[in-house]
Amino acid sequence: MSEPNVQNIVKYLNQKKITQPYAAVILGSGLGDFADRIDNKVSIPYTDIPGMPTVTVSGHAGSVYFGDVAGKKIIAFGGRFHGYEGHGIETTLCLVHIAAKMGVQLMLISNAAGSVTQRLNVGDLMLINDFMSPGYQFAQKDKPTYIRYDNKAFRGKILQIAAKCGIHLQHGTYFYVKGPTYETKAEVRAFRTMGADVCGMSTAPEMLESVRLGMNCIGITLVTNMATGVSAGKLHHSEVKETAETRKDDFARLITELIQSF
Repeated sequence: MSEPNVQNIVKYLNQKKITQPYAAVILGSGLGDFADRIDNKVSIPYTDIPGMPTVTVSGHAGSVYFGDVAGKKIIAFGGRFHGYEGHGIETTLCLVHIAAKMGVQLMLISNAAGSVTQRLNVGDLMLINDFMSPGYQFAQKDKPTYIRYDNKAFRGKILQIAAKCGIHLQHGTYFYVKGPTYETKAEVRAFRTMGADVCGMSTAPEMLESVRLGMNCIGITLVTNMATGVSAGKLHHSEVKETAETRKDDFARLITELIQSF
């Protein structure tokens, strides 16, 4: 699978009058309704953009959105590319590279994930304070990443913004797994012992790359299910969309306030 040509993608978007966004939002599974909150919106399907990879996961619209949120120009990506779809790390990071090439200052990255602890509940929104993933590749081999993600400097501000919106925002650690299968009970126990709160199949590499490229980055998880062994019942991807439907308004309000305040 060939790598996306980021420069050509940005050139095409510029030709469509998509230029100089202040913030970028990567919309995780089921969270694409945020696009409805964008004023003066321009929408372009990924399939119309030369060189853009194809979205295959249910719950990802596969479109670029551009317009105004809280008086600022933003670009939103309705769908991302996962390693479990067969994409290399260069492709999974391409949305971050597109944003950086366009001069984005603030990256807001969202996802749907399962909780490995009973401290969290289905429907919770969680600020990602840290992440881990022993054994998986986070960065491109020719671009070593000798940095770490740390939101301690502005964590309090984010939590205050959420409280101002009337949203109880949890915070914790994200465990990145490649997927596409759900984790086993043994793996979930191990993740919890290691200090993880949620696990998912995206986001962590994107966050680290955003920091490497000099952008402020905030990661938000929507807890859509309890991981295997944390609660009884069989897991299914439909839970993601069902839970997202119940919190889409809160998520949109939170993202809007973060864009306005940063």
